[in-house]
Amino acid sequence: MPEDSWEGLLPPLFAAAGLQETSGFTVTPLTGGVSSDIVRIDLQNGRQLCAKRALAKLKVATDWQAPTERNHYEIAWLRCAGAIVPGAVPEVLGEDAEHGVALLEYLPAEDYLLWKSELLAGRADPAVPVAVADALGRIHAATRDDATVAAAFPTDALFDALRLDPYLRHTAGRHPELSDAILMVLETTASTHQALVHGDVSPKNILVSKADGHPVLLDAECAWYGDPAFDAAFCLNHLVLKSVHLPAQRGELLAQADAFAQTWLGHFPAAGRPALEARVAALLPCLMLARVDGKSPVEYLDAAAREKVRELAIPAIRTPMPELAPLFATFH
Repeated sequence: MPEDSWEGLLPPLFAAAGLQETSGFTVTPLTGGVSSDIVRIDLQNGRQLCAKRALAKLKVATDWQAPTERNHYEIAWLRCAGAIVPGAVPEVLGEDAEHGVALLEYLPAEDYLLWKSELLAGRADPAVPVAVADALGRIHAATRDDATVAAAFPTDALFDALRLDPYLRHTAGRHPELSDAILMVLETTASTHQALVHGDVSPKNILVSKADGHPVLLDAECAWYGDPAFDAAFCLNHLVLKSVHLPAQRGELLAQADAFAQTWLGHFPAAGRPALEARVAALLPCLMLARVDGKSPVEYLDAAAREKVRELAIPAIRTPMPELAPLFATFH
């Protein structure tokens, strides 16, 4: 049995995590995501766990390489965020740093909803974006200007490889007429180091508890000590894109985007909010365009919807707005 197979990797990880059972388990691949292999583990005693291993080449059509050490920083983000907002992330049970494997609590579908699936099905619960914004804002606020946390996440190069290059730099190359504007936003983002960033706050990475509605953030492979505006813009982007995909719910989804923004901004000192909001408002249309013309386009937009996203995003990239409310109004 190869040492790098799941059957070879897991027993030592079980033992290091203090689990008694190191044999007689089954491994079931899970779907979702392009950057990791993720499996469910069923132990003989009935307990279920989750393991994920970072991939060197992401599962997308274009050639997208990323260092596998990002797995270590994901685990560090989960531990830090879980200490700030208990229950907002899966529990980390163990780590195999050599092979880039994380052993995590398994969150079963019978207990949790996937926010992306709910949104695409037309079930846009207005409480969810507010709860997500609150958890995210608490994590950002608790780590703001924290030199110790910053030192634990020296991941500028990783963030560039996973986010800035495939989303912004690649899109700038596809739209030469917008290149200067997009690259200026990239430079501002890259040079801002204020708080602990998740980097992939997407509805596909957010579970919602059926019991009490609290959100659980997954997949922090892009963890970075940088600009919290990126997290807000990344999540808002998905609400805006779904408002294009589901025009009958456009007003509702844009109202939820505004509620997300106001809740999240409320976690920051009032004096700094205008600059922070302006960075979100500049990033958002760039990310919108990136999800139709970047390395990782969303799968649910048809050709007409993709063209609509371009029509909305391009003017806002050319002439950035300093506030989000008027930006949402133009999308409506």
